[in-house]
Amino acid sequence: MKKELKLNYNQLNHWEELSDADQVLVQKAKGVMSNAYTPYSKFKVGAAVLLSNNTVVTGSNQENIAYPSGLCAERVALFYAGANYPNEKVKTLCIVAKGNLVSVETTLSPCGACRQVMLETEIRQDEPYRVILVCQNDVTIIFSSASDFLPLAFGL
Repeated sequence: MKKELKLNYNQLNHWEELSDADQVLVQKAKGVMSNAYTPYSKFKVGAAVLLSNNTVVTGSNQENIAYPSGLCAERVALFYAGANYPNEKVKTLCIVAKGNLVSVETTLSPCGACRQVMLETEIRQDEPYRVILVCQNDVTIIFSSASDFLPLAFGL
């Protein structure tokens, strides 16, 4: 029996079409992206997390020569939020990236480890949160839930 999985999202031509509040998240993610430590991949990623108390926490990818000891921006931001704001829920996660690792036209997508952490964050808080991906060409993809990235997730 053949079955299909469908991916639901909204796509904008440019992140400046987002609401003012979401544009602030994009700007914060772009700002922290410059703090990324990427001597190996040269691919910088920034993430901004909006919490239920309206605090925004950020993270950037941090590579390490002892691969896989580094961390992706998404996990840095989500783990920081969990460690420092354990009673606040994630409302939105915004991810931006820049570098030659992938072409400018390639749709930005979190790695498998980040997808699992994103989903577990959603499960832990028992509430979905939005994910905004801003590609290098400014095309912006909005998901209404982190579970959209990992429909056959471990533990579900």
